[in-house]
Amino acid sequence: MVTTAIGIIPQPKTYGPLGNLPQLDLHQPSQSIMKLSYEYGPIFKLKFPTGTGIFISSAELVEDAADESRFDKLVNAPLQKVRAFSGDGLFTSWTKEENWRKAHNILLPSFSQSAMKGYHSMMVDIALQLVQKWSRLNSDDRINVPEDMTRLTLDTIGLCGFNYRFNSFYREKPHRFIKSMGRALDEAMNQSNRLGVQDKLMIKKKRQFNRDIEYMFSLVDRIIEERKKSDSHEAEDLLSRMLICADPVTGEKLSDENIRYQIITFLIAGHETTSGLLSFALYYLMKHPEVLAKAYEEVDQVLTSPIPTYQQVRQLKYIRMILNESLRLWPTAPLFSLYAKEDTLLAGKYPLKRRDVVNILLPVLHRDPHAWGTDAEEFKPERFADPKNIPHHAFKPFGNGQRACIGQQFAMHEATLLIGMILKQFEFIDYTNYQLKIKETLTFKPDNLYIKVLPRISESSVTFIHEKPMPLNHGNRVQTEKTNWNSHNTPLLVLYGSNMGTAEGIAHDLAVSARFKGFQSEFAPLDDFIGKLPTQGVVLIVTSSYNGNPPKNARKFVKWLKEADRSAATGVRYAVFGCGDTNWASTYQSIPTLIDEQLAEKGASRLVIKGQGDASADFEQQFEAWHEQLWPEVFKAMGLKHKENTLKDSLAIQFVSGPNQGTPDHPASINNVLSAHVPQNSSVLIERVLNRFALERFEQFLLSGDKEKLVHLPLEFPVRAWDLLKYSVNLEEQVTQLQLSELIQYTVCPPHKRELTDLANNKEMITQNDLSMLDLLEKYPACELPFERFIELLSPLKAE
Repeated sequence: MVTTAIGIIPQPKTYGPLGNLPQLDLHQPSQSIMKLSYEYGPIFKLKFPTGTGIFISSAELVEDAADESRFDKLVNAPLQKVRAFSGDGLFTSWTKEENWRKAHNILLPSFSQSAMKGYHSMMVDIALQLVQKWSRLNSDDRINVPEDMTRLTLDTIGLCGFNYRFNSFYREKPHRFIKSMGRALDEAMNQSNRLGVQDKLMIKKKRQFNRDIEYMFSLVDRIIEERKKSDSHEAEDLLSRMLICADPVTGEKLSDENIRYQIITFLIAGHETTSGLLSFALYYLMKHPEVLAKAYEEVDQVLTSPIPTYQQVRQLKYIRMILNESLRLWPTAPLFSLYAKEDTLLAGKYPLKRRDVVNILLPVLHRDPHAWGTDAEEFKPERFADPKNIPHHAFKPFGNGQRACIGQQFAMHEATLLIGMILKQFEFIDYTNYQLKIKETLTFKPDNLYIKVLPRISESSVTFIHEKPMPLNHGNRVQTEKTNWNSHNTPLLVLYGSNMGTAEGIAHDLAVSARFKGFQSEFAPLDDFIGKLPTQGVVLIVTSSYNGNPPKNARKFVKWLKEADRSAATGVRYAVFGCGDTNWASTYQSIPTLIDEQLAEKGASRLVIKGQGDASADFEQQFEAWHEQLWPEVFKAMGLKHKENTLKDSLAIQFVSGPNQGTPDHPASINNVLSAHVPQNSSVLIERVLNRFALERFEQFLLSGDKEKLVHLPLEFPVRAWDLLKYSVNLEEQVTQLQLSELIQYTVCPPHKRELTDLANNKEMITQNDLSMLDLLEKYPACELPFERFIELLSPLKAE
């Protein structure tokens, strides 16, 4: 035992230079440490040839270690070995490394809630391949669950991230990349457990390790080079963002070497942990028939269309609860390590020196009876029914703070979608009466989990398996409302705090909506208005929280607001809308609430009660409810006459199903209302638009809006994409200042935004090159202009 003046940290008996290594099963090191934790308690020390570490597993201790001002992520011995092929990628880099901060800033928007909508159809594409494979099995064929889940998650991150198809479901054996990656990960883990002398003798292992790394590098480098040579970055994926976008803080881009490391990192982290999560979830569903029955009921109620929509997946609340409970009992990444930045006391009891290592043992933390109750060992998805009841510091399957997994929303959406789809189609047969055994590599997975499946007979089974997934409605932004009121030019400022882009997008939409209501509006980051909030007009604030802290472009503003005197905001009229996610209940809405309360305390006048959107609920509906309350109060406060806007001029497009008849040159839907002699756009132009917005020729829309103002558009009846683009709008017109302004507002990449802004000030360049809005959308893929706004901005197609 190691005794201190304040606390005692237990330590098992050591064995010379081997320390506590002999007490671990090197095939199951994490599970060995779990057993020691049950013997020695929530804090104990272990000594290894690579150093000494402290292991903690109680919510009380973890809450203190989660303080990022005193602790930071440690790239521990196994991860340092993984750096041989993942380098300074996001997962294996130190926080102080330049490329971690740069890549984090560049890639955060790629994992926002709105970005998930863009990945959804690609996730469906891969999930359908698994469903089709299982549907074609004979009744006595068995399924290796972890293997098929690995195929699915690798193919999903490959397609969504880099537009690369591993085509794992069309191969008898796993893709060579999987084999090389698996061997390399195993060898990295083994190297960290060997003595130096042992490691030097492993010549064959090292040769194979190097060959595997060379193959991974060659494949990834080829993906990068092919994308660069294509001279086209139209794919809105992680690779395009890494190639095109610069860090908004430093203005620097990622090097090709670092992009290589990031791709390998995402391929490892993006498939290895999620495949384990899916495998554990299927195991628990199979072993808990009462949970399975509730899951079937939810899926049958929600997934009513042939292909699951993004919103339907968001409605699968019980499936998400099952996934969270699976992560609680068996977090697929079982441990993360922190180091003390300074001498400190852990939880006020245990003295730590600077650089001392603290390891968070997640499977034991997630079973802490003081946090989860005496039934903590039992599988109960209902624990997650109310996010407010989730003990935040006793549930950390995705890590902690700024070093938490950047792709957690991606993983959860992918997993929810897949579980929903296979529950819709199949019954599970536990033909071996499988008993859970954990396989350890870098992650946890059920070992040798085999099942059989039978088709469920349901109304949508056949079409669900064989229909092609519909492309998304790319109009993710809140639609703006126009009015016929004369401009009164009352100033209105919309400020935002945003890391992931959601709050910034809402702020933009509020500013545009205000402009159409006659206000002179602008929007900017909160940090741009420290100590200078305007007392003329209205200030609207949209912000999120980031692990309880302000977003990066609101940190200085929040600090100023906390420290400002009590009259600092006198005369300011304001309203706040907060973005959050109740999955992180302990910090939900913390920054929006702080700003709202502090402004009131510092003399500002609140126009309407703070709105709040929950990403785990109906975010859009919550925003709309607040939005409807907002404008009457704004008009009242400014002494303006407010009229109910009964007409929504803003174009709305709904994707509708129906028979796809006819060919592009012989349209079946619109010829009923168009005469034979009308101007037309060329097929080449139409194909360019379809490619840019990822639409199909025969996809059908239902357009709605103000019939008086949108007379050139076919409203209120189904129309195909090809016909709409061929006959209704001018795709070749030279870009206007209004169109350019919209393109700028919807562009998320700072360098592209600057280029478009420069272009807006150079009319000669536009005229000389006869640039159209379509030309610019193709050149700047970081512009997220929704399809319906694109159509609305175009002028009618007229005969020459």
